[in-house]
Amino acid sequence: EADETFFLHSCKGQRRLARKPRRRGGRAAKRGLSKEQVPVLVARDRSGATANIILAADGKADLVAALKPLLPSDTILCTDGSSVLAAAVKEVGVTHRPVNVSAGQRVLAGGYHIQNVNAYDSRLKNWMRRFHGVATKYLDSYLGWFRTLDRSAGSVLKPARLLEMAISV
Repeated sequence: EADETFFLHSCKGQRRLARKPRRRGGRAAKRGLSKEQVPVLVARDRSGATANIILAADGKADLVAALKPLLPSDTILCTDGSSVLAAAVKEVGVTHRPVNVSAGQRVLAGGYHIQNVNAYDSRLKNWMRRFHGVATKYLDSYLGWFRTLDRSAGSVLKPARLLEMAISV
């Protein structure tokens, strides 16, 4: 399963900004997608293995570059109805099963759905909310931190276990 999620571009902690400062995370000046949003591709398989890739832009070329090393040729990828994501999957050359969530379709025949990746996105956004926005330059570290917490949910996180997880990756 794969889906895109977006985080507000943040210059948290910087003294000189190219725009008017926002307070405590704030909101984008424009509604919808804009250059103020940082796209993150989340790819997750049914066993729980997760990849979060920060994209330079929300375009086909960036998606192809992110997906190609992740997906073997025999993969069946489920996505939402995004046309950019569909074009990227076609170029990567894997089987694509788009789920039209906006039309109320949740599951395709055979158990194809994107509920796993959407639930992960929801948990990630809820976890990030406590920080009132994170600096974009540290976003990758926060994504890795959450991935570690999510992977080890239900177990006690001890320093030795965290170090073991960091070394194995």
